[in-house]
Amino acid sequence: MTSRLSLRDFSLALALLAICAFFAVRVPGWSFLSARNLSLLMIDFSITATLAIGMLLVILPGHIDLSAGSGLGLIGGIAAVLITNQHWSAPLAMLMGLGVALVLWWAMGNLIVRQRIPAFIITLGGLLVFKGLFWLVIHNHTIPIVPGGQQNLYSLLTTYYLPPAVGYVIAALVIAGLILARLKSRAARKSYGFEIDDGETTFLKLFLAAQVIVLFVLVTNQFRGVPLPALILGAVALAVWVLTQHTPWGRYLYAIGGNEEAAIISGIPVERVTIGAFTLMGAIVALTGYMQTAYGGSSTTTVGDLMELDAVAACVIGGVSLKGGRGSVLGVLCGALIMACLLNGMSLLAVEPEKKYIARGAVLILAVWMDVRLSRRGV
Repeated sequence: MTSRLSLRDFSLALALLAICAFFAVRVPGWSFLSARNLSLLMIDFSITATLAIGMLLVILPGHIDLSAGSGLGLIGGIAAVLITNQHWSAPLAMLMGLGVALVLWWAMGNLIVRQRIPAFIITLGGLLVFKGLFWLVIHNHTIPIVPGGQQNLYSLLTTYYLPPAVGYVIAALVIAGLILARLKSRAARKSYGFEIDDGETTFLKLFLAAQVIVLFVLVTNQFRGVPLPALILGAVALAVWVLTQHTPWGRYLYAIGGNEEAAIISGIPVERVTIGAFTLMGAIVALTGYMQTAYGGSSTTTVGDLMELDAVAACVIGGVSLKGGRGSVLGVLCGALIMACLLNGMSLLAVEPEKKYIARGAVLILAVWMDVRLSRRGV
């Protein structure tokens, strides 16, 4: 049995093209499409998308994390203070921050599933606690992250670019991996009698994916090369995709979000799986915190503000159900890219901050409305 492409399959791509076309025309000098701007856009996108992929892990079983923005500021601040003030090595400081994040998110996961406290309440409390701890850690001062010594290793997270030749090699490997994975998955589904895409649809999806990857490398190589955050995002996206699509643990996440009572009856270790999802979220928050702090060049009291909302928006725009049980890594990446393009374009147009908030909220509401309409029509 084969499936064919529907309007819903192209809705995100069409929305992204429309946004890019609008800003390409409106921004003077076509600077929106310049190699420099697109390369910097990829860094913004990579940071937001990495956090959004972590958010996917906690939304799938039907929860949410409102503490992610404050948490990434706290973890990034801990590493910055240890490196700058305590003269720790960058790897050791980042490892310490990672350990703190794992413990904090493991504790929140335990409170949520074992004490039956809604994730909204626990993570809202975490938002306030982490923000206060963050300000205490940096003493309400700005901790600079400047090139040189151990700080240089920290700043390299967002300032290092891969050599052009390495970018092409990685692109070729990624394309080959996509083709092999797609064909293997298609053969496995066909052997079990599951619905599969027809040959033309499979070729079209692979061809478009390859085109996007090659175009990305070509454009970034015109500036300085593929930015390191894009490589980090690729590694995180691949790891979470494998976990959610090709492991029992990932299937448990979808089952819990679809119907928790049925999951319990089926023998799924709901508590352990959910706590694991929050713990992994902690690791991703730490990684995002390092990138965001390094990208800003300092740890300040505003690092991470409202980033949890951008992550949730990227998930919802990408088709993730806030009730749990539905969503994919690819959808989250598309949603994050739409948000990144929207914010980048408005910045180039010097749009006032208040109008940016209005636009972001309107896009989120529109995305949810379109998803509901398309779901009802079955297109």
